[in-house]
Amino acid sequence: MMLATGSMRRAAARSFVSLGKSWTPPVGTSAGRWFATVPADTEVETPPPAPAPPVAKVVTEDSTKADELKNNLKPSEIVAALDRHIVGQQDAKKAVAIAMRNRWRRRQLPEEIRKEVTPRNVLLVGPTGCGKTEVARRMAMINDAPFLKVEATKFTEVGYHGRDVDQIIRDLMDVSMQLAKKKHTEHLKDQAEKMAEERILDILAGPTSETATRGRESFRDMLRQGLLDDQEIDVDVPTKPAQSEIDNSNPQIVAMSDFMQRLATGAKKSQSERKKLPIAEAKSIILEIELERLLENVDLKKSALTAVEESGIVFIDEIDKICSPREGFSSRSADASAEGVQRDLLPLIEGTTINTKHGNVNTDYILFIASGAFHAVKVSDLLPELQGRLPIRVELAGLTEDDLYKILTEPVANLLREQIE
Repeated sequence: MMLATGSMRRAAARSFVSLGKSWTPPVGTSAGRWFATVPADTEVETPPPAPAPPVAKVVTEDSTKADELKNNLKPSEIVAALDRHIVGQQDAKKAVAIAMRNRWRRRQLPEEIRKEVTPRNVLLVGPTGCGKTEVARRMAMINDAPFLKVEATKFTEVGYHGRDVDQIIRDLMDVSMQLAKKKHTEHLKDQAEKMAEERILDILAGPTSETATRGRESFRDMLRQGLLDDQEIDVDVPTKPAQSEIDNSNPQIVAMSDFMQRLATGAKKSQSERKKLPIAEAKSIILEIELERLLENVDLKKSALTAVEESGIVFIDEIDKICSPREGFSSRSADASAEGVQRDLLPLIEGTTINTKHGNVNTDYILFIASGAFHAVKVSDLLPELQGRLPIRVELAGLTEDDLYKILTEPVANLLREQIE
């Protein structure tokens, strides 16, 4: 059988293309043999260009808000997450969930309206063991914002020996610094791992060059496969300076100590010690060094300060222990500074500026959640001004026999499951 001429093949191909179909050689005939019969002077039509590769998705403001919405759960989702660990107390769960969600809703408002929206602080009242503290503990696990739980009995009035209430904001700022460092570390980890790998390859194969590229790539393959984990290399491990014991409750002393340490480290080169370590151990050390170098270009204090002022949450437990009955003087609190702690909490919850070693923190928009059993005292025994600063009051019910049965069977980590598994 005679093969088709070049003009016939081109006409057939055009008809297939016009119909939106793809053209293939006849069955049993290879593409090379089919086109081999085309004369040299015949113009062969080039196949249509391949489709362009997909364009990377551009991160827009809408996608960023969608990701933020995904990370900030809805009130019903927060309640469902709390139900997996805590039995009952639906009113407390709803109040806490709405308060947490309002933190996110406030950040979506325009700037001129956002300043006028202040958080609605919460007071949880219920007997011992009903789940007040557990609600706060689970909040810290599902909440991505800076969260701090403190006990009111740990603080004393200004002028007495002990910790003043301003230390609450300083501790919250330290928590926010750790969160900010953790977030940026996760963001920069891939880049730091590549830099750490290149640094190990520089030690093994020398600096990059055209002649050493092949050997460097072979070392890279063996390094990724773990064949060189037992190989020892010399690593410069930075040594940490000795920490002097200072009074952390005084921000001026802490700031002066940090300033002196920065002067000392800036005057002389950071000390390091050369050690011979296996590559398996040296990887983590080199990765940490590269991460610290990358974090030097990030303003951690600014992001941590913004997170505290806009999203910070403080849970004050045992607030009834700093309260004494109003009637009579026979059962006054044994702690002489208990009433003073309430007075010191007033400006903190109302909104003030606290000096910390990381900068001044404005507490106007920090959410405060207080809790107490109020067995010996009543809520009305608190200072009237403090009661007004905790407008949302939730009464928690005591546990019943049915609740105790549910505690044994329903939570994810119930007691029966802990004993069986």
